[in-house]
Amino acid sequence: MKPVLFITGASSGIGKATALYFHQQGWRVVASMRNPQNEKDLKQDERLILVKLDVEQKETIAPAIQKALEAFGQIDVWLNNAGYGAYGPMEAGTDEEIRRQFEVNFFGLISCMREILPHFKSRKTGTIINISSIGGLMTLPMFGVYNSSKFALEGLTEGLWYDLQPLGIKVKLVEPGGIKTDFAGRSMNEFDQSKFPEYKAYNDKILARFKDPKYTQNFGTPEMVAEVIWQAATDGTNTLRYLAGKDAKQFWGLRRWMGYKFQMEQVKKYFGI
Repeated sequence: MKPVLFITGASSGIGKATALYFHQQGWRVVASMRNPQNEKDLKQDERLILVKLDVEQKETIAPAIQKALEAFGQIDVWLNNAGYGAYGPMEAGTDEEIRRQFEVNFFGLISCMREILPHFKSRKTGTIINISSIGGLMTLPMFGVYNSSKFALEGLTEGLWYDLQPLGIKVKLVEPGGIKTDFAGRSMNEFDQSKFPEYKAYNDKILARFKDPKYTQNFGTPEMVAEVIWQAATDGTNTLRYLAGKDAKQFWGLRRWMGYKFQMEQVKKYFGI
């Protein structure tokens, strides 16, 4: 029987593209999302099922895993993809907004991993792939809160890489750069900056760059990231990090080889700040 991939956040973007890609490759796929009853593109068949899972609601995780096991008998790769981005200066974010960023992007993943690890340990095999970001290796202006949640995920995953390897479990990170998804739409929470007008000119420069077609045309696609996830899931190695996209590789190359000071100055020049 073909392996089984379990995906969180499969209703759009990278998650949906990955569900389709692995299904096309013959894998069995569990596509989880908050509202599976609304899904139109992913069609259930003998190799694909839709299940409800909301990483903010711990009580939905175990039942989703149980449904997957009832359908397919095993889970081979767990893809922690669900997440979103907070945008704006830290002081403009409410306590609730900042805490929710970590609840979804960090603590929600911990809850998922706690539930799947007993299955992997009982089989002495399994792979966890966490979707991070180039923003887990470096920070962009106005994304400090979001990037810090990904920095936390990077540190946790690197630790798990050591701790779970002796148990036969692989742990990996996929780090996309700019991707043509709805991340800047429904997947982004912009803080209310109305009480902080001192950031307006600065913010306008940054948003203008993000909306510049000369910038966005170089973004990768969800399908491109799905192919990188495929590599991480199937290459059989203990590689930890997989950069996805030209810009991610260029940014990381700058920071790694030229140093963080040079890379950060280049970001300032790029945004004109």
